[in-house]
Amino acid sequence: MNEDLEQRLACIEGHLAHVERQNEELNAVVVEQGKTITKLQSIVRRISESVENTELDRIRADTSKPPHSA
Repeated sequence: MNEDLEQRLACIEGHLAHVERQNEELNAVVVEQGKTITKLQSIVRRISESVENTELDRIRADTSKPPHSA
């Protein structure tokens, strides 16, 4: 191989190594974000259920029962 071709190949290999490293870093970020999203979805679900239960309790408490006939 001539020297110019070897330099170009070395440059391409360097760029490829950089791209591979960036890809690994981005993949790690995506995996971490997936874990965070799953955790947040669980928290939102629990909060939603809690709010729903609180609202149902409030509605039941506000609903006046008719007086019993004696």
